[in-house]
Amino acid sequence: MQEEVTTMQPVQKEEKSGFKARMITAAVYLVCWVALISMKWLVPLGNVDGGWGSLGFDAVFCAISIIGSFEFLRAVNGVSYPQKVITMAFSVMIVPLYVAIQLTMRSGLLGVAVAFTVYTMFLMATSVFDPLRSTVKGTITCVFCMLYCGVLSTMLSALNHLAQNSMAAILLLFMTTVLCDTCAFVFGSLLKRFFPWKLSPKLSPNKTIVGAVGGLIGGIIGAILAYTFIYYFGGINGNIIYVGFNNVYLTFTSQKIHPIVTFTLVGLATSVLAQIGDLFESAIKRECGIKDMGKLLPGHGGILDRFDSMLYCSVVVLLSFGTIII
Repeated sequence: MQEEVTTMQPVQKEEKSGFKARMITAAVYLVCWVALISMKWLVPLGNVDGGWGSLGFDAVFCAISIIGSFEFLRAVNGVSYPQKVITMAFSVMIVPLYVAIQLTMRSGLLGVAVAFTVYTMFLMATSVFDPLRSTVKGTITCVFCMLYCGVLSTMLSALNHLAQNSMAAILLLFMTTVLCDTCAFVFGSLLKRFFPWKLSPKLSPNKTIVGAVGGLIGGIIGAILAYTFIYYFGGINGNIIYVGFNNVYLTFTSQKIHPIVTFTLVGLATSVLAQIGDLFESAIKRECGIKDMGKLLPGHGGILDRFDSMLYCSVVVLLSFGTIII
């Protein structure tokens, strides 16, 4: 009995230490995002929503591309050194390339498509000229790495440089994914003793169905908060409602659907995809036989452990703000 007590004490201390590190990292994360949002809001480029102040977000998205690619390539096997070098080189340049082309010619996604094609051709060349080390499997792995880390990071920058509603899009993406993750953790921790059913026991044994429901609720709350914030502190369709900083307002032209309904639906879709993205990241780690993709963020793991949901949701938010919210 005495041995059980002594062995439990280090475990409890380790759990408390891990929880404390997680909370500290989350607090720093929140402060950084508030600073970046403030910079984007208060430092526009003329009358364009998302100007010089947006470059702070671009730097973060570039870091996600680079560090995420490094974590991914370190975790997988079967990738040759030349393939790793080519992949890391493109992970460094893909977000700055998008930003440069988007700010000058407004065709950044076309530039990314061309760059990704060139990158794929370089990888194919390694398989031809270095067949002993650079296998077809390694080529496919690298292509997936660049799609997952590099191209999706450019989708985040595309949100950051929308001609209209870029602030609303960034706020919705940030608040939805953060509150989805937070509420899933809280609901799962508090209610799993009453509702112990697992969401995906093979991929992530700690995730429960009740936690997933909490994530959906959190995502919807985050979307409503994003709309409320942009409505009262920016305005809608050019009309100042409360404060109206720097003409950063929501442009919404539909006469049939209230924008808060649209935001709620987008928030629901985003919270679903956020949890799928998190499970997909768990599948990658399970396949690689690792617990975390990295140790850069204490209590959270690596960059991909923290931003997997945001990367996965970037496309649906971009499509929503590019087609539904005009």
